[in-house]
Amino acid sequence: MAPWWLTCSTAACLLLVHVGPVVTQSCGGFPGIPGVPGTHGPNGLDGTKGEKGDPGETGQPVRGQKGSPGMRGPPGRPGLKGDLGIPGPPGNPGRQGDKGRPFNSANEQKSFFSYKRVSSDPPETDIAIDFNNKILPDLGPQLQGESLTNGTYTSVIKGIYFFSYHVSAKSRVCLKLMKGSDVHTTLCDTADGFLVTSGSAMLELEVGDTVSLESTRYNNIVTSPSTSHTFTGFLIFPTT
Repeated sequence: MAPWWLTCSTAACLLLVHVGPVVTQSCGGFPGIPGVPGTHGPNGLDGTKGEKGDPGETGQPVRGQKGSPGMRGPPGRPGLKGDLGIPGPPGNPGRQGDKGRPFNSANEQKSFFSYKRVSSDPPETDIAIDFNNKILPDLGPQLQGESLTNGTYTSVIKGIYFFSYHVSAKSRVCLKLMKGSDVHTTLCDTADGFLVTSGSAMLELEVGDTVSLESTRYNNIVTSPSTSHTFTGFLIFPTT
């Protein structure tokens, strides 16, 4: 006959299987403390290569909506020069111009002179040199030009004039072209021995203005009778 405790233990275990925790408690037992988790095991080996998969569906490009225009960029650099274009067609003829007036030389305004100085006396300093002989005295009256008064020209037409002179001297010469009482131009020249100096200028004159040529104290002007000094002037064009 089995011991009583063994019989009770066997009955209790069978009852525990069918009844659950209530029976266990009826036997006076308590749940144990959870055990410590074990460590991770080593990595497994690679599996065998799988079979090739089925082809995927063909992708279709997706086009988005058109965006709004961007901001205007800065101007670009100038491009290369292009080729010369072909000539264009001739333009239409312009309108006919007005009929010109007939030319009449008698209506042209003239004013001129050309004189030379013939004298054995040296000219005085700071006084108009007296050019006392016309260079072309045998021309007709309409070609004689204006007369000089003691070597001084007086304008009779308002306009732009040209004046020039030629003077012979020994070693040095210095002359002043005068407009009225004002010195317009002073021209000097020096040389070893004899020399011929010349000068010219353009002046704007009013009616009644005077022009003359004066010597300074720095002069050795030749006064030989065979030597001539000239003074010439003429109107280029009148002004209003």
